[in-house]
Amino acid sequence: MDAVARLHRQLVDYSNSLFQEGILDNQFGHLQQLQDESNPDFVAEVVNLYFKDSERLLNEITVALCQQYLQHLKQEYYLVKNKLQTLFQLQQQLLSAGGSIPAYEMR
Repeated sequence: MDAVARLHRQLVDYSNSLFQEGILDNQFGHLQQLQDESNPDFVAEVVNLYFKDSERLLNEITVALCQQYLQHLKQEYYLVKNKLQTLFQLQQQLLSAGGSIPAYEMR
């Protein structure tokens, strides 16, 4: 078997395995039908554009999720901070009025 035939067989086998794994489907086959001799890299160009756009979108989603989580974290921080400040103010008022801070029940 010459080199061209060997490479052809390798490409066919690999493509078949990608179809079996579900990485490629009929849509890929339809895309390949649009490729011709005048633009032999058509499918690769389309797929590379998809990868480029997908990477950009994934990065944007990552930033958005980080900002949403950061906002949530900030909200939780300020909620706890405000509640504890109120607790300490009440304790201070009680002490100033001559009372004593009660023991807290552990639950």
